[in-house]
Amino acid sequence: MGLYRAADLVTVPGILSLARVPLGAAFPFVVDRPAVALGVLIVAGITDFLDGWWARSFNRATATGAVLDPMTDKLFVAAVVGTLVTTGALSPFAIFLLSTREIGELPLVVYIATNRTARKRRAEQPKANIPGKAATILQFGCVGFAILHQALLAELLWITAAAGVLAATSYWIRALRAYGE
Repeated sequence: MGLYRAADLVTVPGILSLARVPLGAAFPFVVDRPAVALGVLIVAGITDFLDGWWARSFNRATATGAVLDPMTDKLFVAAVVGTLVTTGALSPFAIFLLSTREIGELPLVVYIATNRTARKRRAEQPKANIPGKAATILQFGCVGFAILHQALLAELLWITAAAGVLAATSYWIRALRAYGE
């Protein structure tokens, strides 16, 4: 189970994860239409929830999926954030605050991607991480606030940054316990 397999890309969780790539590619073209941009954001959020739920519920967790899901998340987020910075809806410092979880877990993602044993253990224990889900919801909220130019964006960014630090820390603690390192 610790091997990457192309066939895992065309399972329901794989397709749901991969759906975030064209959604991210579409975002720059719809950002000037807030309702459509929010729709793209919501659909991406739904696919993010459903891919993990499906994999856990139907015992379809794979090493490929354990790497594919966070990679497609990062691609989607990069497209959205890049667009929002380019349009001036978010500042570079706001992006830093939004990215605390990703910055904190990037070395762990690389480790899992390059270590067969870690991939296998990750695929065997695909539990959702509550702090990570909370950080994701807050990140989506920040992006929604930025699209709609809401006044409380600055406060929400700081809350999201704190949640990101907590989420990255919990990922590391879980990984260190699971991988025995």
